[in-house]
Amino acid sequence: MADELKRRLVHSSGAGLVALYLLADYFGVGLTWDRFRLLMVALSLGVIGLEFLRLQVGLDWWIYEKLTREYEQDQFAGYGYYMVSMTVAVLLFEPQIALPAMLMLAIGDPISGAVSDDTLKTVKGPTVLGTMFVVSAVLAAPFLYEAPPAVLAAALGATIADGIKVQVGDFIVDDNLTIPIYASVLAYLALEFL
Repeated sequence: MADELKRRLVHSSGAGLVALYLLADYFGVGLTWDRFRLLMVALSLGVIGLEFLRLQVGLDWWIYEKLTREYEQDQFAGYGYYMVSMTVAVLLFEPQIALPAMLMLAIGDPISGAVSDDTLKTVKGPTVLGTMFVVSAVLAAPFLYEAPPAVLAAALGATIADGIKVQVGDFIVDDNLTIPIYASVLAYLALEFL
């Protein structure tokens, strides 16, 4: 349980990236959207490099034992999908779409996990789905308040990604990969067509 709490706290720390971007002007950092995109690419490449070292070279830092789950010991870990999916959202979408999608992963996913019974189900229960939807809508609202359908669409995308397990062969697609992408795509479609 203690390791799970640590994982959720580290998961939530990704919200710091959103805060960094939002507060950059206030602190005079000069972090434009293009520079933020470069930062995200650099972070993703760093994570991919660490995973390569862990899986191929045998780098075995103590932190991996604490922050990765047992099933991730021999495969690309969830934190890698986390960074890659956030980066994809940032590269493909504008801030009003990408930033709330990042928050849905960083904050919504751990809150959803906290109310989950931690069983592997194809579709999570109504309490988990409802929690993820409400939290995601609250996170999206400050960014997309002028387009309520986009708020609901982004929340729906995050809820589907978090609540429905997708399996390809023996591989279960990690929701760290899908939450920001589904949320961003549905928000974008809502803004374009509704």
